[in-house]
Amino acid sequence: MLGNLIKAEFRKTTTTGLWWGLMIPTVLLAFGWALGTGAIFTSVSEFMSSDEAEELALLLGVEDPTQWQMSLFGMARSINVATIFPMIFGGLAISNEINRKTITTTFLTAPTRVSAMAAKMIVYIVWGAIFGIAIVASVSIGIALTSDAGALPDPAGWLALAAVGVLASILMTMFGVGVGALMTSVVGTTVVLLLYVLIVENGIQLVLASQGLPEIIGFLPNGAVNGLTGSVASSLFLANAGVVPDDLVDGLRAIAGALGAFDWWLSGLIFLAWTALFFLGGWATTQRKDIT
Repeated sequence: MLGNLIKAEFRKTTTTGLWWGLMIPTVLLAFGWALGTGAIFTSVSEFMSSDEAEELALLLGVEDPTQWQMSLFGMARSINVATIFPMIFGGLAISNEINRKTITTTFLTAPTRVSAMAAKMIVYIVWGAIFGIAIVASVSIGIALTSDAGALPDPAGWLALAAVGVLASILMTMFGVGVGALMTSVVGTTVVLLLYVLIVENGIQLVLASQGLPEIIGFLPNGAVNGLTGSVASSLFLANAGVVPDDLVDGLRAIAGALGAFDWWLSGLIFLAWTALFFLGGWATTQRKDIT
């Protein structure tokens, strides 16, 4: 029976234009950010290889900055930004059904509401992975077009960053599903998610950083999910950069979007906890909701 419910959920998502309507800007944003950040970090790399930068490198105690794989930062940042769209896609999973009242048919045809929600969860995990693969592919192409070959990660590094990029997309999608189920409003869900991710938490992070409390950032939702890709990018960068002064490490992690973040696996667990909190809250709300 669960298999039939999963098939039904896939039909719901593929028979409307929402998935490709959000996939197009996802790919364009990921590709555009990758092109832009790739070009910026390529310019930085070119400056670091110039004669004028040699004295600066000596003052900073940096060993051979020409070997820095700065494209890793562009990839991490581009993936982080693009995961906004799968989050919105997930946010509309239940709120849109409640708005259109199709949730009534879903609950009446499923054996239980638990099975209906389980099927929806499985389907949106798959969609999160699909969005993640599209994001990673778009970012990889954009970075490759604007970065020098020496600045690109090796296959193992790319695979590691790609894996956490897909994981971040899945978690962001499920985070959106939970918030949407909890709020039940299409407009409210979309506005709250965008405002929080783009404005509210960024403001909180600036305050925490200015107060010398960057470690708290890693416990916030956006800080934790950004820590997935940012921590991996930082680790790969530092592993290939030679000697980098400790004073520069925090700055490099901030550039990668991982200021205050923990190791990628711990950042993933923290964001998974946030996702579970909202998803279970939305699940409980949906279980108690009257159908009409």
